[in-house]
Amino acid sequence: MPRTNVPAEFDALALLLRAAGITVSVAADVPTPACPDAIFPNNWVSLHADGTVVLYPMLAHNRRLERRLELITALAAGSGRRIHRLLDLTQHELHGRFLEGTGSIVFDHARHVAYACLSPRTHRQPLSELCDELGYETCTFTATDAAGIPIYHTNVMLAVGSHCCVVAASAIDARDRERVLSSLAASGRHVEIIDAMQMAGFAGNVLELRAADSSSVLALSAAAHASFGPAAIERLAAAVNRIVAAPIPTIEKLGGGSVRCMLAEVFLPH
Repeated sequence: MPRTNVPAEFDALALLLRAAGITVSVAADVPTPACPDAIFPNNWVSLHADGTVVLYPMLAHNRRLERRLELITALAAGSGRRIHRLLDLTQHELHGRFLEGTGSIVFDHARHVAYACLSPRTHRQPLSELCDELGYETCTFTATDAAGIPIYHTNVMLAVGSHCCVVAASAIDARDRERVLSSLAASGRHVEIIDAMQMAGFAGNVLELRAADSSSVLALSAAAHASFGPAAIERLAAAVNRIVAAPIPTIEKLGGGSVRCMLAEVFLPH
């Protein structure tokens, strides 16, 4: 699969989301230095409803070059949104501690819970600092894939929407599983369980978005859509107003991430 397919797949996703009523802001990458993973902005920044912008400590040195605060200030200025404070966690990189944004954390904004699968990319200390600052509770756990390898990012196995959660329950360590599933169930949402094969097909890497008319849109890849199967898609469709499935095979194969990784939500207040 040629890397030249990546821009076309990225642009096609943006077009599909705009057609569904989602406001999409795209920033051009700088030509040098090369940042091949810049299509996954959710790892270096999160933008919160109280006006907080968070910058995250990232494991890969070349990915740290993606952090460009000028993109966020331009976004805020162009959309009439306000930034009230900057929470910079990047000093944790000096101590070998990392927390890669909404790759490492899956936020339940309604209940103020931050779910995090601990891994070499997700450490307790920066997570605790973040949650203390935002007023969120932490729900940490460990999880592995079918080969027994620790899952590197929480958002490949867990997604939390307004009426539905998706979780690869069998991947969670048996000592943590009941606690995590109980927390998800306590939200009153439908909990859609996926298996290891569906997780490998990016069924956990989905994101619910809000359109301009306040309708809900579930964004996922074509591979994830196929991984769910018809019955599960019917249940997911009942929880949102619309599903948008984009084919991004090159990005998934070469980048190791899917649609959710390509989206950094903007909750900044107007």
